Amino acid sequence: MNVATNPTAATTKTDADWWRGAVIYQIYPRSYQDSNGDGIGDLAGIVERLDYIASLGVDAIWISPFFTSPMKDFGYDVSNYCDVDPMFGTLADFDAVIAKAHDLNIKIMIDLVLSHTSDQHPWFVESQTGQGDKADWYVWADAKPDGSPPNNWLSIFGGPAWHWHGGRMQYYLHNFLVSQPDLNFHNPAVQDAVLGVERFWLERGVDGFRLDTINFYFADKQLRDNPALPPERRNNTIAPAVNPYNWQEHTYSKNQPENLDFLKRFGAVMAEYGAAAVGEVGDAQHGLEIMADYTAGGDKVQMCYPFEMLQPARLTAGSLGETFARLNDRAPDAWPCGAFSNHDVVRHITRWDLPDAGARAYTTLLMCLRGSVCLYQGEELGLPEADVAYEDIQDPYGIEFWPEFKGRDGCRTPMVWEKSNDTGGFSDGNSWLPVDPTHLPRAVAAQQDDASSMLNHYRAAIALRRDNPVLAKGEMGDLTITGNLATFTRHLGDVQVFCAVNLGDTDVSVDLPSGDWSDLGTSVGGAAPQATTKLGPWQVCIAKSGA
Repeated sequence: MNVATNPTAATTKTDADWWRGAVIYQIYPRSYQDSNGDGIGDLAGIVERLDYIASLGVDAIWISPFFTSPMKDFGYDVSNYCDVDPMFGTLADFDAVIAKAHDLNIKIMIDLVLSHTSDQHPWFVESQTGQGDKADWYVWADAKPDGSPPNNWLSIFGGPAWHWHGGRMQYYLHNFLVSQPDLNFHNPAVQDAVLGVERFWLERGVDGFRLDTINFYFADKQLRDNPALPPERRNNTIAPAVNPYNWQEHTYSKNQPENLDFLKRFGAVMAEYGAAAVGEVGDAQHGLEIMADYTAGGDKVQMCYPFEMLQPARLTAGSLGETFARLNDRAPDAWPCGAFSNHDVVRHITRWDLPDAGARAYTTLLMCLRGSVCLYQGEELGLPEADVAYEDIQDPYGIEFWPEFKGRDGCRTPMVWEKSNDTGGFSDGNSWLPVDPTHLPRAVAAQQDDASSMLNHYRAAIALRRDNPVLAKGEMGDLTITGNLATFTRHLGDVQVFCAVNLGDTDVSVDLPSGDWSDLGTSVGGAAPQATTKLGPWQVCIAKSGA
């Protein structure tokens, strides 16, 4: 593979610890800003909006896939890892994103989808012939004697995870769409190829990666059946409740121990460049434990986000306490990346039925927790889930399970910049998904100069974290849950911060620990700390001691 170097990329290594406590802003490029009127967001549009992103105070941007793709899964089906799909622009446009972002002191992380490719990728086109050195680059298997699939594995997108290929007279594995065949990571040549992709983009100047479905890279070599999952252990954190994928314990189709050695290889390449990665851990039963294994030790990936904070049920004070207790029991030095919303789940304002005050409280909480943070575009505007009619649905996942599950389009509708036109300033053409009219009053222009707006609350909460390194990089202790009240401390050197968050709609009281405390929380609408502080519904109290 030829490694093309971006001439504008920095030639010196960056601070290898930049990711610790970073606030990362996710851009879904199809829906951020259209620069050419075709109704689809693009890289040039991102360049146009980088000053706005800088105004939020974030440390980095995660850009969802923009690689060459037939777009069956909207870019998560890659047919060329080392080029830009024409609908998003060119490599030169991507270079412009990096150059301006770096000028604004913003890191760039890109979304690598390594577990599978498009069936139009040249690797698969060759592999499906059964000839040549790529014959074993994907997970191929013979049928059972009766012609049925090799085992009982299911696809997240519905139906069996195996598809018959008449040319090879074998099945191939696809954990997602039929058009997304899974790579065979047991083949060292496959690992070398994807590490070459990693190096291509690092040489081009990226600062890190978001690794899609990081726990899906390896499948069990023996292709053993997954065991059934008892009904009492099933949950819908990974797949919607109507999907029988939830009925299996995915012991063999993912989460294989060989992944740890591959992630060490991936981490070694990142270390050469001072880069960092956040992995998506998709597992409904063991996500926290997998996250701990993948981030512990400092030699694999730096951060992972499991789905405990992305689940349908609201994150309560109790579930917050349970989450951190499980994480600390497994690996106290593991580094989580907290997120409430992203491109795959119903926006948390709607998912958790939050009032405005509740949304603010959760934002402040996220900025005070140990770990790094991912924010999803439009979250800072307080956008609810958009209502997308069936005839406008684009997501194959939603089409498959409609109407019980409406897919992911409701969180992917275009960003709203202006409140004065039908596309909210996103495009001069017809947008690929319709803009929800209820989003327009929450547009950036409507909130920009309103000191009390959700947008400016996010700016204040991010500034609180940025201005107090103890919240970004410090340790966390004394997590105590009392009903809807969560209290904990953060400490770094001689500095300590006490945080109290009321995650309920009734008043609570909290006693401040003994010591000399100064106020931090009123900068984000919190209560001023007193010996005994009364917190109203969805209110916080944050106090600091030490220099």
